[in-house]
Amino acid sequence: MKLLVLDTATEQMAVAVGKGEDAWTHGSAGGALASAALVPTVLALLAEGGLALADLDAIAFGQGPGAFTGLRTAVSVAQGLAFGAGKPVLALDSLLIVAEDARAQGALDDAADALLWVAMDARMDEVYAAAYRRGAAGWEAVVAPHLSDLDTLQARWGAAPLQLAGNAPAAFGERLPLPSGSRVWGTQLDRAGAALRLAREAWAQGRGLPPEQALPVYLRDKVALTTAEREALKQGAGR
Repeated sequence: MKLLVLDTATEQMAVAVGKGEDAWTHGSAGGALASAALVPTVLALLAEGGLALADLDAIAFGQGPGAFTGLRTAVSVAQGLAFGAGKPVLALDSLLIVAEDARAQGALDDAADALLWVAMDARMDEVYAAAYRRGAAGWEAVVAPHLSDLDTLQARWGAAPLQLAGNAPAAFGERLPLPSGSRVWGTQLDRAGAALRLAREAWAQGRGLPPEQALPVYLRDKVALTTAEREALKQGAGR
């Protein structure tokens, strides 16, 4: 199994190359930097693994949800490389990558069927959220990725303790209080490694797609605020 994996849905760019059980991974600042750094990083990792694009079985990418520019970067690069090399693509849920990274840090160890929530800062006072369960057959999305405001998300969580991964608690602080007893995995230690593990599962399950089906998952139609809306958010945050 020879795979290339790339994800730029968050502030961190993650790239991985897998060949059999061997892996070469890279994580660095993403965002606006990803568009310039992604392709050179991909080529460098392939070289480290002694692989050419033609050697790959598939190219996996984080399809979102996430930052608009980051999603376009990952999707366009994955699609372009896959078209050029004649390879299928594997679409990965970017929030599930966060969940898998948290699982590697110890999340869900105490209960195999426990629910793991993911909450990522979506800016504009909103959160990308989803809930997953890991069973014998792999991950299951119990609550599909969605865009939520803070109040709605808190109401959905209720009062029971959570197992939660993602940067939303750190980003919003006291404005997003968690139920008592909740456990949080806010630091992504190895997003590239997590994405590679999911890509391997996806390939083993036969989830390859033709390159033209490499599409991002956008959960927000509006990607910019008016001046008045930005000012209103500033005033609300200061209260």
